[in-house]
Amino acid sequence: MAGTPGRGPLSGVRVVELAGIGPGPFAAMLLADLGADVVRVDRPGGPGIAVDPAHDLTNRGKRSVLLDLKTPDGPARVLDLAARADILVEGYRPGVAERLGVGPEDCHARNPALVYGRMTGWGQDGPLAASAGHDLAYIAVTGALGLIGAPDRPPPAPANLLGDYAGGSLYLVVGVLAALHHARATGTGQTVDAAIVDGTAHLATMLHGMLATGGWQDRRGANLLDGGCPYYDTYETADGKYMAVGALEQRFYDEFVRLLGIAGEAPARKDLARWDELRTLIAARFRTRTRDEWTAVFAGSDACVAPVLSLREAPGHPQLAARGTFTDHAGHVQPAPAPRFSATPAALRGGPALPGADTAEVAADWDVPALAPPDPAPHENPRKAAP
Repeated sequence: MAGTPGRGPLSGVRVVELAGIGPGPFAAMLLADLGADVVRVDRPGGPGIAVDPAHDLTNRGKRSVLLDLKTPDGPARVLDLAARADILVEGYRPGVAERLGVGPEDCHARNPALVYGRMTGWGQDGPLAASAGHDLAYIAVTGALGLIGAPDRPPPAPANLLGDYAGGSLYLVVGVLAALHHARATGTGQTVDAAIVDGTAHLATMLHGMLATGGWQDRRGANLLDGGCPYYDTYETADGKYMAVGALEQRFYDEFVRLLGIAGEAPARKDLARWDELRTLIAARFRTRTRDEWTAVFAGSDACVAPVLSLREAPGHPQLAARGTFTDHAGHVQPAPAPRFSATPAALRGGPALPGADTAEVAADWDVPALAPPDPAPHENPRKAAP
């Protein structure tokens, strides 16, 4: 179905999200950002991350219905939605959806063209498939966590961006959209098994190639891109903040040492035996000025140097502000939809969906039997209340 200009390239695509936490909701948020009509199936007292639903931005732009899959008619109501959907996303452990009566076979019996997206950490099979886990464990076994940090310290926990969202959510979105393309060409849906371990391992494809040819050492802090190289690293400034340096190419490096003020002192950049000496020189120089002062020094140059900003500082960066990388919706400063499209631009279309707020509206819009909420007092629809 063609997208509607101004509503995103996925306008007209219907998505059912079986509520969970982490990468599944983020993937569904991305689909909603791009214009899909995402209906989140919440359950009474359902999953949470100790965040007020009104502030859970990964549920922005969606609508919510409240259904209990453990009641006699709960699965049937989900299947009614699946029958009208293009994509379904679930993040249960393997076998759970089947036991609840809403697995791929159940859904495809009602809608053969449905794309059924499954989001897990370990995947649908293998010795750990049924085990609990979180981002840190998934990226640990893929080798990705072992790439990060100083060689003399334990690898740090890099939030949950690398596994949950890069290796998980983004691969699920690529998978379901590719399967949707196939379904619309053939009329045949399929199941997409997106595992965080698979996606995270895939992200390191280039490094595996370098490893095979001797261009990458299999240890931390010894390579061009892992902090081992003194001109691809971060440095503390006089005020205890940091600057990021990525001056890899010769002409960028020349600009970097000139602006840093060490051009006449720096040893040859390709002399690995003197990298520690070069690092010490760079570090000492950065400690002579504040982060903002160094930002001004390198502004507008090709030295490939940038300030390390916090989450609250990032929206104020001139480049991000000029592009509108962040937006303020209903008092929440948050990243704007990405990427950008010339013919079908996406836009933030609503705040976080509150559990059950859209039950009657979805039943009418999707032409499904009444989705009577088990909670007699569902939350008010934030999109209707927002100014």
